[in-house]
Amino acid sequence: MNDIQKYEFDRLGYLVIPGLLTPAETQGLAAAVDALEEHAAAHVKLPPRKTSVWGPEYHHSPDKGYFASGEREPGRTLIIEDFFNADPAFDLLVEHAPTMALIRAIVQERPTINNSEIRIRYRGNQTGAHMGGPIGSKYRYSFNRDGIDCMMVRMIYFLHDVGEDDGPFCVVPATHKSNYNTPYGTNDSDAEPGMIGLPVKAGDAILFTEHLRHGGKSIKSGRTRKTLHIGYGPFWMKSQNIGTMDEEQNITPATLARYTPQQRQLFKSWGE
Repeated sequence: MNDIQKYEFDRLGYLVIPGLLTPAETQGLAAAVDALEEHAAAHVKLPPRKTSVWGPEYHHSPDKGYFASGEREPGRTLIIEDFFNADPAFDLLVEHAPTMALIRAIVQERPTINNSEIRIRYRGNQTGAHMGGPIGSKYRYSFNRDGIDCMMVRMIYFLHDVGEDDGPFCVVPATHKSNYNTPYGTNDSDAEPGMIGLPVKAGDAILFTEHLRHGGKSIKSGRTRKTLHIGYGPFWMKSQNIGTMDEEQNITPATLARYTPQQRQLFKSWGE
């Protein structure tokens, strides 16, 4: 992370990173997401089931190892967690060098992957605004003598262009440093004052601290929006996927067998 990126991330709470993925990487991941969407949409209402501590009920795929919730319907979101288990095509994001150079600059303790989800948002969908302001220690943003020190950050990889009407990821800049909760009494990402959408191109990424107030604008174009999310934090933080919140990471032996020792270090349960 260069000096400009450090300054802007500290100032705003996020970075837009053009071309973090190559065109070939983007195309390969997009094809894998399309295939997994079809599988998850066909199975999401089937057993086996698990109720998250946060409330939503998830399907746990016995053959592909993912957790899924939601549905493929207008206004809704299909969420597929633990996608690493489902297809080796996603392995390129494990110890992805350009990503890890950024993560290691803002997570001071040994970072691990604590969140992995595909979010597929259908026409009319909106993700409500959340986070920002006083937030406690779990997702906090802080700064000390060694620089930026984040508890949880998230990288969003964009597999197609997302314009202003395509439900862009949106933020209220600098709210990771606010001493007050939002006074607007709303989680409407379209209506909240100060909320800005961040248009991107295929292959771009957005890195942000979970402390920042953020959400997703309404999809007005009628297009489906598909993104890959990976969350990072210090090695002692357990899963931050909703289906397995605060449990050990759901990473199967078959998946781990594909990885190098260094890649395995990115999953909490596999040592220092």
